Amino acid sequence: MSESAARVFARLSTDEPLVRTRTLMGKAVVLGGSLAGLLAARVLSDHAESVVIIERDSLPPAAAARPGTPHDGQLHTLMHGGRMQLQRLFPGFEEEARAGGAIVSSPYTIRAYADGVPKVSDGAMGLISSSRPFLEALVRRRTLALPNVKVLTCRATGLEFRGAAVSGVRCGPVTRPDAGAGGGGGGGEWVEDADFVVDAMGRASKLGDWLEKAGWERPTMRRMAIDIDYATGYFRRTTGDPELAAAIAYRTPTAVPPRVASGAITAIEDDRWLITLANYGKQPPIRDVDEFRKLCGELPPVYREAVEGEQLGDILTYHQADSRRRDYHLLKRFPARLISVGDAVASFNPIYGQGMSSAALHASALSHHLRSAPDLRGPARAFLTDQRVVVDAAWQISTAADLARPDVHGPYPRGYRLTKWFAEQIAEASLTDREVAVRFNSVTYMRSHPRSLAAPATLLRALRVNRSARTSRRGRS
Repeated sequence: MSESAARVFARLSTDEPLVRTRTLMGKAVVLGGSLAGLLAARVLSDHAESVVIIERDSLPPAAAARPGTPHDGQLHTLMHGGRMQLQRLFPGFEEEARAGGAIVSSPYTIRAYADGVPKVSDGAMGLISSSRPFLEALVRRRTLALPNVKVLTCRATGLEFRGAAVSGVRCGPVTRPDAGAGGGGGGGEWVEDADFVVDAMGRASKLGDWLEKAGWERPTMRRMAIDIDYATGYFRRTTGDPELAAAIAYRTPTAVPPRVASGAITAIEDDRWLITLANYGKQPPIRDVDEFRKLCGELPPVYREAVEGEQLGDILTYHQADSRRRDYHLLKRFPARLISVGDAVASFNPIYGQGMSSAALHASALSHHLRSAPDLRGPARAFLTDQRVVVDAAWQISTAADLARPDVHGPYPRGYRLTKWFAEQIAEASLTDREVAVRFNSVTYMRSHPRSLAAPATLLRALRVNRSARTSRRGRS
């Protein structure tokens, strides 16, 4: 009997230590040195004699922006589900992050606002608040400190196959002026032999092209148009340990989109506030700091207070046209010794903060797969099945919120209207009821599967809470 999606998600989101690791292969190759690739390399270090990360960028030794992650200046949130996995993969991670200046926030230093009204705290889940480059640098330092992991600064151009399995990665030099020195091949092209390959090349992954060119199936790509623009500003923070470390303020979608659909703020390292404002509906990006400050003044007080400090750098903008996913689990023919992780599989509207935590749960799925004594002669079907549960969960959370916008027109999943009504009832009750908030946030923070909200007891409690709130409002009027 197969596991339910909720049970699979619970198994992958565990905080239990990694045990029963053993060497299964010689060399593993990871394509991409961003967060998803680094976490995959960390997992593979338990099961491969050597791990090679192939990355086009020269990876900086400390926190810094780089060409391969053009969105890294925007707000990134390590949600509770991802936070637990990083602590699991790198014991002591939170203490090291805090020592470097990150804010490890409690649930009582996080605030959410719905149309200006503060939501009740769940009292259960916190965040690691930092910039994306800071977090990635810490993960990179811990991963590359492993004795069997190294980086090659070069360009992956294709795959080599032996029978029904991947056997290597074709590599070439990087021609960008800022690129570092490559490894192997003497400046020409070469093949990096591999007993296992992980595609972590992000949204622009070429794996589908490579598979099709080699005679395999390519995965279909599902897209949902979202057309979101983000503007992020950094400002000096005067309190080293702020009472409010992070907040999200969102507005109910309307036919005429507001100038700010949602705003997120977090206290990060180096005594800074990072504030991201999101808008949609074909509006011009928010680039002017005066307009940025004015719009923050229309949000809850923490936003107004934060932008009163010294501005640090320019307002950074980023546009994302769509959410997308590649359904590798649906392919009937798929090579052995090959998987894809992170944004290369699915990337979502960034405002929901699922990207890094999804990558961490993909790493957990890979670890479970390799610790289950798999037959590497065949496709990694068990991994793909587990990974699909994580992707489905994140996709459901993000697309459900996007589909509620008047300017987004599907595709709508089967039973959408009923599912939407259930979700609205639970979301409404989570504003004022702590018990419902705990269950709701456990899903949105990627600690539990969305199906956990379908429990009759949860829905009944939400209906009672909402009915009581409406009666109270009528009484006051």
